[in-house]
Amino acid sequence: MRKQTTNGSHPSIVVWENLEEWARKKVQEFIQSVLEEEITGLLGRQKSERRQAIDSPPVYRNGYGKKRRLTLGCGTITVHRPRVRGLEQRFESCVLPLFVRRTNEVNDLLPQLYLHGLALGDFDLALRGLLGEEAPVSASTVARLKEGWQAEWEAWNKRPLDGLEVLFLWVDGVYIKAGLEKQKAALLVIVGGLSDGRKVILAVEPGYRESTESWSEVLRDLKERGMNCPRLVIGDGNLGIWGALSNVYPDSEEQRCWNHKIMNVLDKLPKKIQPKAKQKLQLIAYAESQPEAEEKRDWFLTWCRKEGYRAAGDTLLRDWDRMVTFYRFPQVR
Repeated sequence: MRKQTTNGSHPSIVVWENLEEWARKKVQEFIQSVLEEEITGLLGRQKSERRQAIDSPPVYRNGYGKKRRLTLGCGTITVHRPRVRGLEQRFESCVLPLFVRRTNEVNDLLPQLYLHGLALGDFDLALRGLLGEEAPVSASTVARLKEGWQAEWEAWNKRPLDGLEVLFLWVDGVYIKAGLEKQKAALLVIVGGLSDGRKVILAVEPGYRESTESWSEVLRDLKERGMNCPRLVIGDGNLGIWGALSNVYPDSEEQRCWNHKIMNVLDKLPKKIQPKAKQKLQLIAYAESQPEAEEKRDWFLTWCRKEGYRAAGDTLLRDWDRMVTFYRFPQVR
């Protein structure tokens, strides 16, 4: 476990080897002791301690069940679940329920690894390296979990929306590393702002960011499930959502996303001045009124012309009317 080393005249020091294995062993010993204490608390007496004559009916320890592997974030351990005889109902440990093989933290790790692009065939090797050789997680396990995730998504994706009063939509196409059936596909995400102040995720569908038809399919599905016409839709100017709105919700107004606009303007500027320029652009985006936003815009354009960054100024001006649509709506605090 450890060894003493010396370095010339320096005193010996302790070098730890197999530290993770040692830590897992200590965790295993701790959980086993907690299981034993759980039985002690249930029976009201220590192991081998004689029971009181008033115990009726007699309840006593009955050895151990088969060895159980439990996968934790720190690795996989093996414990023995104590058995009890004489109870009217089967005893189930609060520490180690009957059918649990992994902690919630490990269960949460699996979809994250999948979404980050880990192939099903790589799960077994990767998780054994992370969680130990005896980790009860294989490619087949992940495949079954994936089927469960798919069923949950399909049920969520069919829920009725007629009980929601949607005022605003935020839309974007998000690329992820997980494999999708279509090449260069993204997840088309729609978040709704409700009249009661809540934000809810309304749609997560595979598709193409720039495709009007992909976005039209998503909007048609929302409409068929009862979603009302939103008053304002916010998104990147390059999305296919704008053509889709005219097909499905033609009365919705359009607001271009300021985050995307700021990034597009910064791309036209040298990196060394981008932090300073970003501060100036944020003053425009967060202006209290449209006249104030236009005043700060003109000041930024003057600065761009003076410093020779005309392309950045032209990018800011492009589609300006749709950058300030939100000023026509009540301010929400």
